[in-house]
Amino acid sequence: MDLLHERCAGGDLGKRDCAVCIRVPGKGSRRHQETKRFPTTTAGLLQLRDYLLDKRITVFGMEATGSYWKALYYLLEATDGIEPWLLNAQHIKNVPGRKTDVTDAQWICRLVENGLVRPSFVPPREIRQLRDLTRYRTETVQERSREINRLGNLLEDAGIKLTAVVSDIAGVSALRMLEAMVAGERDPEALADLAVGQLRKKHSELVQVLTGNFNEHHGFMVQILIRAIRDAGARIGLLEEEIARQIAPFRRQVELLITIPGISTLAAYSIIAEIGVDMSRFPGAGHLAAWSGLAPGNRESAGKRKYAPTRHGDVWLKGTLGMAALCNSRLKGTYLCAQFHHIRARRGDKRAIVAVAHSMIVSIYHMLSTDTPYQDLGPDHFSNRVSHETRRRRLLTQLDALGYEVTLTPRTEAA
Repeated sequence: MDLLHERCAGGDLGKRDCAVCIRVPGKGSRRHQETKRFPTTTAGLLQLRDYLLDKRITVFGMEATGSYWKALYYLLEATDGIEPWLLNAQHIKNVPGRKTDVTDAQWICRLVENGLVRPSFVPPREIRQLRDLTRYRTETVQERSREINRLGNLLEDAGIKLTAVVSDIAGVSALRMLEAMVAGERDPEALADLAVGQLRKKHSELVQVLTGNFNEHHGFMVQILIRAIRDAGARIGLLEEEIARQIAPFRRQVELLITIPGISTLAAYSIIAEIGVDMSRFPGAGHLAAWSGLAPGNRESAGKRKYAPTRHGDVWLKGTLGMAALCNSRLKGTYLCAQFHHIRARRGDKRAIVAVAHSMIVSIYHMLSTDTPYQDLGPDHFSNRVSHETRRRRLLTQLDALGYEVTLTPRTEAA
């Protein structure tokens, strides 16, 4: 095999220590190999960095395992002369039965030395910080939704059918009623009077659904759940403020992304936090789609293509684009809506969503690469791809299959 990196190293990181293997030129044409262990404390990682600098290592490969790689990667990233490579664990599987930290480090080093692996995409520091915020916001929104669902189930246990009348039990009116019930109020008339806005028109219905078997246990649980819902809402507000502050340098990219139908401002924030704004990191739009997990895999044997599902990819990005694709299924007058219904008729809802999300990530790549807004192909793109005569024959065939005999007269001749 060809030697691509003359001075390289590989490491297998764990929670307590890191096994490191280096390969450098030895005597004559031989290669010198050396293996050591370093603790993963800050002092230990500094010793490892100095060791790599002393050996004049230029490339250091490490496996993406949990979050253990982050401290060492960030340290080497800021070190001149050493290029850290984060490697996909699926690409560096060793021979079964030879699994130790030392052999893993040696195997990673040999793979890097001969150019048999490629580094994974790791965004720059400002994008990583933005990613932490957007991901935590998504988790907090999901957590708040779970607490609201628990509150609804608890009210059902108490015989309070508030969810049958109130669309949002975490809204102002519902929370006022629930807090009054926690404080000891049980009169449905008095509770219904606490409604505000349009809900006051449903006074009689509120009286009926607020009649139940609400006791002290329910009051305690409701109090805890309301506190959790409000705490999650406060955290979401703080996160959105910080996201808006950190996204300021990328305001132009946000303006480009929200021109895509179905992409909201918050969705644009999440997309930028996952892929960044520098598209030169990806060789092409297809590579970005594959990295995102929105492109089908390759599985061919004996000249036959077999079922190859999409890869795991970036689940956060897939989730954001999946929701945007689902929104497009309800937006009329756009190419993405037409694409969804065109594919849905043949392949089903799920594959249509993935196909629309794939189109969106491809568009995002070209938009960020060329600084160009989204240009919609129009809702009639699929129908215009075929000639007028082909469409006419197709419609006549369908009517004939239904048992109709049709005679067509051009509109100009009829006039």
